Amino acid sequence: MKSLSYSFIDYLKFEKRYSAHTVRAYTDDLGQFFGFIESTFGETVLAAISTPLIRSWLASLKEQKISSKSINRKISSLKSFFKYQLRTEKLEKSPMAGIISPKSGKRLPVYVQEKDMMLLTNHVEFPDDWKGKTDRLLIRMFYNTGVRLTELITLKDVQVDLAAAMIRVHGKGNKERMIPLSNSLVEELCLYQKEKQVSGRDVSETLLVNERGKALYVKYAYLAVKKWLSQVTTIDKKSPHVLRHSFATHLMNHGADLNSVKELLGHSSLAATQLYTHNSIEKLREVHKKNHPRG
Repeated sequence: MKSLSYSFIDYLKFEKRYSAHTVRAYTDDLGQFFGFIESTFGETVLAAISTPLIRSWLASLKEQKISSKSINRKISSLKSFFKYQLRTEKLEKSPMAGIISPKSGKRLPVYVQEKDMMLLTNHVEFPDDWKGKTDRLLIRMFYNTGVRLTELITLKDVQVDLAAAMIRVHGKGNKERMIPLSNSLVEELCLYQKEKQVSGRDVSETLLVNERGKALYVKYAYLAVKKWLSQVTTIDKKSPHVLRHSFATHLMNHGADLNSVKELLGHSSLAATQLYTHNSIEKLREVHKKNHPRG
């Protein structure tokens, strides 16, 4: 079983070109599943894994109070695994055919109010040292482009085209998309890259680097975003993804069409992007309630 898992994970890494974060999630899900199988039923060959056996694992997850969203992700991981086994002719039939994903209520994306983002990007003072300049650019890039965390901290200087005011982003599945930059962001990027070169911090290929010229790590980005968002908002969740949500929500609130927002975010289908229309509707409800005489 381990060799089959390793082969599948290699397929995700080298053929599907999934991100390290996604590969880790698949690895963890499969590890948990096969760990359950072995501890409950002993050593089991691939062909002996049946639908009832998988249901027993899912039932154990529910008993552990695992959320429907997490269970659905684990089901998706198993479906991909068994689909790969069919493709490589290790199986003739997938045991996932009878598995139904639990319904999970879709929560509206959490976002920062537009006035709060304007306060942060236009009025909050960042320190005039390298860390302050990097934090400011990190926040602006998240909010002005809607990129994912991994996409930004791995973004290379060569992917930034200041002349065309665009960045070239490699998203999920290594799909490439172009995202436009505002004039003010182009100016800030130009100054940042020049200072990086003059100060000798251009040893890394990545755009954003720390004081030693090394690429930023995930925790750095989380801590920086949390720190600066705490200056302007009291929302509970303060993460890079909240800035991505804010980017999309504010675009929709200002009349951007759904397909354009989908392309900017790098979504594979409109289903994920449509969540942001609900936030727009909620804003309209608030305006109606506040301003209509019988609201």
